[in-house]
Amino acid sequence: MTIRDKMEEILPIPDETARPDASPASVSPADLPAHSAPAPLESRVASLASALRRARVENAEHSSARVDVRAAEIARLEMLAEALAPVLVQAPEDCDIFDIAIAPGATPRLFIDQIGFVEMDRDRRTYRFLQDTRHGRITLIESDEIEALVDSITDYIAHRLIEREKALAIDYASGGGVKALHQNSPRPKTHSSRLTPQQRAALTNYLFFVEIFGATAFFGLVAAIGYWVYRTNLAG
Repeated sequence: MTIRDKMEEILPIPDETARPDASPASVSPADLPAHSAPAPLESRVASLASALRRARVENAEHSSARVDVRAAEIARLEMLAEALAPVLVQAPEDCDIFDIAIAPGATPRLFIDQIGFVEMDRDRRTYRFLQDTRHGRITLIESDEIEALVDSITDYIAHRLIEREKALAIDYASGGGVKALHQNSPRPKTHSSRLTPQQRAALTNYLFFVEIFGATAFFGLVAAIGYWVYRTNLAG
């Protein structure tokens, strides 16, 4: 047996009828995918109407999501206010410059006093502690941890209390305290305040008659002197 005969026994002869590369002409138009044909006008109009309805629903869901985000911001600010409650209890009783309150507006804010407040950043998770100054609004701290905000606001309250004590000391040194004591002290009552309206009217009439009598006596004396001078000159 030759080498060629052995190779023909090992390698089988391929079947020409089972070739995968069929001719493109053998594919029928029915075998083409259905989406290759253009959609009719009615189906396209219906799809646009469905898209408009979905857009309206998504818009409504977006609006409700904004309300939910705002409620979440207020909840975070309330958590911060609760954490600040033990600090405010330690403030002096006669100090009324700190009034922790949440202003639910377009941007919810937690006011510490009239010039300091906390609001949420754009990510809805970061706290921003801001203060209004004569040079504009400044940021004191930005953090997503309540503990960091509590420490910063506590330091802010301490500095504000020191400023208040200095203002009170300067006011007292400039005489404001003495004026306040004089204003609060009771004033002595005068005699005129003890008179009734009837007594005041009687006193006014009495003084009027005294003035009339004094004027009459004065002019009478002047007339007597003039008469005496006149008689003396005639006699001379």
